[in-house]
Amino acid sequence: MKFSGKIKLSFNSPVVIGFTLICFLALVLGWITRGFTTNALFSVYRSSLLSPLTYVRLFGHVFGHANWEHFIGNIMLLLIVGPLLEEKYGSSNLAFVIIVTALVTGIFHFIFFPHAQLLGASGVVFAFILLSPFTSVKEGTIPITLVLVAVLYIGGQIYNGIVVNDNVSQLTHILGGCVGAGLGYVMHKRKMNRY
Repeated sequence: MKFSGKIKLSFNSPVVIGFTLICFLALVLGWITRGFTTNALFSVYRSSLLSPLTYVRLFGHVFGHANWEHFIGNIMLLLIVGPLLEEKYGSSNLAFVIIVTALVTGIFHFIFFPHAQLLGASGVVFAFILLSPFTSVKEGTIPITLVLVAVLYIGGQIYNGIVVNDNVSQLTHILGGCVGAGLGYVMHKRKMNRY
């Protein structure tokens, strides 16, 4: 084995890297504007249906983060799980998972939690986590890893939602996980093309 001495960086996961960069830019913009852009574009809450920004926020909330720790917590998991999923399912399918997760969690929050503000990529993280066990599914089987992940992550979120009083939206995690598992099942069943 010969080593040439040249090392190249590989742009291995355009959707995950692009998502990460948008989240980082949203965080920096929020810091520069003292939260104005975060409230205007990168969080979802009940607002007038006549405002075009209401519809931007239904998708944009997954890019917003309250602070550096919130950003790092979500993005580290995305960077670990996301590239493997993007390699397996393709960039367009993974982007579709992100869009559906954003829309489902955004609409649900808008309708059922009118006095609370939601932001962050945790719904997408949970979608990715519950999507990941489908990468090794064989026809007619349910992977034990899917069952374990569902019990541990979703069960943990239900427990935290009942027992812990914090600013974390466990329901968004559960919805994101359901979207990931549902789309994982559909993508596996239809053998969706990678592109």
